[in-house]
Amino acid sequence: MAGSSHGHTPAAWTGVTIAFIGFCISGAFMVLASPVGFWAGMGVTVLGGVVGWIMKGMGLGQPKDQHASYQALSEKRQPAGVEG
Repeated sequence: MAGSSHGHTPAAWTGVTIAFIGFCISGAFMVLASPVGFWAGMGVTVLGGVVGWIMKGMGLGQPKDQHASYQALSEKRQPAGVEG
């Protein structure tokens, strides 16, 4: 199932990891009352999104047709009467 679910790609893992590190940096500097460090951490967070987007463009993300097939599969598995 891991191969068919959304987000299990090198682009997603790398982007989220970088963004998480940025949030940790921002959180630490927020506690230390350092606005410059906080904004540097927010810059790292934005960098994570940019890196993930670039990696997706390089072909390391999930193809659009695979995402559509995953959505169709998840809609089949829902019990009757449950909306997604």
